[in-house]
Amino acid sequence: MATQGAFLLCCLVMIGGFLGNTSATKPGHYTMPFNRSSYPSGFIFGAGSAAYQSEGAGHIDGKGPSIWDNFTKQHLEKIWDHSTGDVADDFYHRYKEDIHLMKKIGFDSFKFSISWSRILPKGKVSGGVNPKGVKFYNDLINELIANGLTPFVTLFHWDLPQALEDEYNGFLSPKVVNDFRDYANFCFKTFGDRVKHWCTLNEPYSFSINGYNGGTFAPGRCSKYMGNCTAGDSSTEPYLVAHHLLLSHASAVQLYKAKYQAIQKGQIGITLVTNWFIPKSPASEADRKAAMREVDFLFGWFAHPITYGDYPETMKTYVGNRLPKFTIEQSELLKGSLDYMGVNYYTTNFVANNPTTTSNHSWTTDSQTILSVTKAGVPIGTPTPLNWLYV
Repeated sequence: MATQGAFLLCCLVMIGGFLGNTSATKPGHYTMPFNRSSYPSGFIFGAGSAAYQSEGAGHIDGKGPSIWDNFTKQHLEKIWDHSTGDVADDFYHRYKEDIHLMKKIGFDSFKFSISWSRILPKGKVSGGVNPKGVKFYNDLINELIANGLTPFVTLFHWDLPQALEDEYNGFLSPKVVNDFRDYANFCFKTFGDRVKHWCTLNEPYSFSINGYNGGTFAPGRCSKYMGNCTAGDSSTEPYLVAHHLLLSHASAVQLYKAKYQAIQKGQIGITLVTNWFIPKSPASEADRKAAMREVDFLFGWFAHPITYGDYPETMKTYVGNRLPKFTIEQSELLKGSLDYMGVNYYTTNFVANNPTTTSNHSWTTDSQTILSVTKAGVPIGTPTPLNWLYV
């Protein structure tokens, strides 16, 4: 059904409660109300989706291929059910049905991402604009507003145009910063009269790590010692990609604030992801430091530069010269480059200090920690059918 992907993020909290009943532990006899009265006045309830996961219409109406289009076809072994986003939830054709259901449920907003290659098939404005793609997003935004739903729009949810990957290896190249800025400029100019909540990037950590450290997401790059990849360097590429993601974010924010914000009266920010980390042995100073170090490597990797203009000191120490450096100008551009920060939180891990002397460097080993979800045989939270998610 078209709404399944669209409502997934919104429903995670409620699903967590239901999934608890699938464990061997007998549920307690208590009730927890979950309704608007539990939240402050003005709290916004909504649903969220991502273009590749929901839209479908992968090869029609002038859309160009994204790196996910290529990845799912070239690496079926990395997709659990060998599915693609060619049809997905068919949101492209059925968005009005979903909006009707959102309104019926009582949502206030809908967060969606724009498919970069749907509106700019070659990734660049100079390569041509796809009018049918632009019309789809105009129609979507107008339909949301007509039904009393506020659009929250993400510019990049991991589906880079394949044309830019082919031309200069995508986010491995600093060239992507200007192309992202031009793409953002087109979106601000075209949709900003109605969109007042912009998100530059969704979970840049997930894109950097899964795409370039373990190779499980597009474009599927990693070192041989990290996974089944045909190319990549897990010791450097995740950091380089993250660096260019941060610079792309800062460049788009600067543009919006300088050219559009005063007129359009909108806000712009970023969505980051984090887990929480608990020392495996609370009495161990090494484990306590390891837990905070893991926060730096996951959340601080992006939040620290956006707040202070540079990477966390722990990352500088542990990654060394493999961690790119910001110029003074880049640092100033990054510092405070947001009106709001979205945070996706899913689960918690135990963390133990894990000193290593391996020469097979990667983001996974650089923090010198080891994560787990049980201690003395007891899980950190209620198990779910997802082996990484405990609530």
